[in-house]
Amino acid sequence: MAEAGLGHTIGPALVLMSAAVVSVPLFRRLGLGSVLGYFAAGVLVGPSVLGLFTDAQSTLHFSELGVVMFLFVIGLELRPPKLWAMRGQIFGLGLVQVAGAIAALALTGALLFGFSAPVAFVAGAGFVLSSTAVIMSVLQERGEIATPEGQRSVSILLFEDLMIVPLLAIVAFLSPLSEGQAGWSGVLVAAAALCVLLAVSRWALNPFFSVLAKARTREVLTAGALVVVLGAALLMEVAGLSMAMGAFLAGVMLSSSSYRHQIESDIEPFRGLLMGLFFLAVGMSLDLAIVAAEWRLLLALLTAFMIAKGVAVYAVARLFRSSNPRALHRTSMFLQGGEFAFVLYTAATAGGVIDARENALFSTVVILSMALTPLVMIATERLLRSDKAMDGVDLAQDLRGRVLIIGFGRFGQIASQALLSKGVSLAVIDRDPDRIREADRYGFKVYFGDGTRLDVLRHSGAEEADAIMICVDDPKAALQIAELLQHECPQARLLVRSYDRDHAVDLIRAGVDYQIRETVESAYLMGAEGLRALGFADVDVEEAVEDVRRRDAERLAEQVQGDALSGRDRLHLQPVT
Repeated sequence: MAEAGLGHTIGPALVLMSAAVVSVPLFRRLGLGSVLGYFAAGVLVGPSVLGLFTDAQSTLHFSELGVVMFLFVIGLELRPPKLWAMRGQIFGLGLVQVAGAIAALALTGALLFGFSAPVAFVAGAGFVLSSTAVIMSVLQERGEIATPEGQRSVSILLFEDLMIVPLLAIVAFLSPLSEGQAGWSGVLVAAAALCVLLAVSRWALNPFFSVLAKARTREVLTAGALVVVLGAALLMEVAGLSMAMGAFLAGVMLSSSSYRHQIESDIEPFRGLLMGLFFLAVGMSLDLAIVAAEWRLLLALLTAFMIAKGVAVYAVARLFRSSNPRALHRTSMFLQGGEFAFVLYTAATAGGVIDARENALFSTVVILSMALTPLVMIATERLLRSDKAMDGVDLAQDLRGRVLIIGFGRFGQIASQALLSKGVSLAVIDRDPDRIREADRYGFKVYFGDGTRLDVLRHSGAEEADAIMICVDDPKAALQIAELLQHECPQARLLVRSYDRDHAVDLIRAGVDYQIRETVESAYLMGAEGLRALGFADVDVEEAVEDVRRRDAERLAEQVQGDALSGRDRLHLQPVT
C-alpha cells in the first residue's frame, strides 16, 4: 500500500516536470518565453486535453506559494528606506492607474455588453488586478526589475495587491445576501494583521534567526526562512489580504538583516519550482469546453477588456511623463488580469453579485489574457524596434563569438583591436544606433542590444562565450550587467571597465575576473613621461610606476576586505555550515 501511495504521488509530479522540460525550452527557442511554455504544458496535461489532472483548482491554490516566495525575494531587495522613497509611485501612480482602469473596464462592460452596474464593476475590478506572477517573471527574465521602469511596475503591482481588501469589502457591500457590515470588519482585521506583521518583523525576526544560526545547521536556517515566509503569507490570507503581500512585507523587514543573503539563497530553489507550477496550474484551469461554447462572447470580452485597460494604462503612463516607448512597454505588460481576479470573482459569486456563468466567463478571459501577454509584449517590442531611429541597425539575434563585447564606445573600440589582431571571433552589441551606424561605415559590424537585459544577452551569445568584456560608460549599468552574467553565464570570464575606485570595489565584490579603471593606465603613462621629461632614467621611471601600481593594488584590496567585513555582509562571508 505504501508503494502504491508513493507511486500515486510521484506519478503526477513526474508528468508535470516532463511537460515543463519539453515545452519551456521549446517555447524559449521560438522566442515566446518560458511563461507561455508553462501555460501550454498546463493546457496539454489538464482536464481539457489529455485529462491527466482533473483538479486544477487545488494545484493552483498550492502553487500560489511560488508567487508568495517570489514577492518575498523581491522584498529582500527593497530596504525600508527605498520602499519609503517609492511611496509616491505606489500611492500616486498605482492609485491613478487602478482607478482609471477600473472606470474604463466598468464602462466597457456596461455599455458594450449590457452588464448591470455591480456586474460591470466586479468584472472590471477583477481584470484590473494584473498578474504579479507573469509581470515579475517577465521583468526578472529580462533583467529589468532593478531599472527605474521596472521599479514603477513593481510599485503598481504592490498597490494592486493592497487593493484586494477594499475591493472585497465593496463586493460584500454589493452582495444582496449580506448586510454589508462584513466589509468594515474585514478592513479592521486586515489593518490589525498588518500591524502584527510589522511588529513581528521589526522586533522578532533578527533574534529568531540569530538563535537558528547558533545551531550551525544550514537546513535549520532554511526551515526558519520557510516558516517566516509561509507564516507571513498565512497571516495575511486569514486577514483577507493577499498572501503575496504578507511575504513581501516580511522580505522588506529582513532586507537589512545580516541573514539576508543566506535566506535568499535558501528560498530561491523553492521559488523557481513553485512559480513554474503556478503557470502550469493556470494553464490547467483553462476550460476549453467553455471556450468552444462561448467563443464569440469570450473573444469580444477579451478584446474589449484588453483595449480598455491598455488605453487607461498608456494614458496614465503618459500623464506621469513616461516616454512613448516606455508607456507602450508598460501597457503591454499590464494588459492582462491576474491571479487575484479569481479570488474576487469567487467572493462575488458566493455573495450573489455575479452568477456561476459570469464567473466562468470572466475567469476564462483572465486566463486567456495571461497567456497572451508574452505574445503582446513581443509584438510591442517589434513595433517599437521598427521606429525610424533604428534604420540601418540590426538587432542582436543568435550571435556567436568567443568574446562578447558590450559597449562599443572609445574604450570598447580600442579593447577590441588586440583580439582582432589575433583572429578572435567577436560578437559586439551597443544600444546607441548612431554609434552602430558609425561603426558600420568603417566596416565593423555592431548589433543593437541592451546588455542589462537577460534575453538580449542570451541572443548575443553570452551563454556560449568564453569571455565577456563589459565596456559601457554607465557604472550602474556595468555593475548590473556583471551581476546578471555572474549568475546566468558562469562559464565566461568577466572583464569590466570600471569608472572609479568605488566602482572597482563594487565590481570586485560582484566577483568579476578582471576590472580596470578607465583612466588609470593612461595616467600611469602620463606620470612616467613626466619623470622622463625631468631627466630621470628609464629604470627609475619604471620603478616609480611599479611602486605606485603596487601600492594602489594593496589599498584597493584593503578597501574591498574592509567593506566586506563591515555591516550586513559579515555573516555572509562566514556562512553557517
